[in-house]
Amino acid sequence: MESFDELVVQYKPMIHKIINTLHIYKNWDEFYQQGLIALWKASNRFDPEKGNFTNYAYNYIRGFLLLELTKANKYEENCICPKEEFWNSVEDIVIDHPLEVENILSYCTAMTPNQKKWVLYTALQDLSIKEISEREKVSMTAVKNWRAGAREKLKEKIIQ
Repeated sequence: MESFDELVVQYKPMIHKIINTLHIYKNWDEFYQQGLIALWKASNRFDPEKGNFTNYAYNYIRGFLLLELTKANKYEENCICPKEEFWNSVEDIVIDHPLEVENILSYCTAMTPNQKKWVLYTALQDLSIKEISEREKVSMTAVKNWRAGAREKLKEKIIQ
């Protein structure tokens, strides 16, 4: 059997022909690569006692590409990928709600500044303790202490 590099040179036109007869125009390079993979698999699986390698390679590559084409079509049908115009029209989600901040802070009058930070980060940005500690450059234990104090003061404020 020939080396794979020699097979690629010899069967490159066949792979191109198969891709063209299957009318593949999207992701052409990917399908060409799949054709090379199929050629490699065909060269490993070929039994010379059963016939001609050219016929075997043609059928193997064509079948392999048809399976890949089916997979690609299923993926396209099931995957919704919005077009570029959609992403340009989506507005950035920015927390710019001064009334919400003011309303939340009205419950935080007896809190320390750090407890207020915990309330705002948790209520408006839904940050975890770890994320708050990273953002404020303090330990997670410190943030947990802020949380405990803030919860206690919120309970007192709500019960009043």
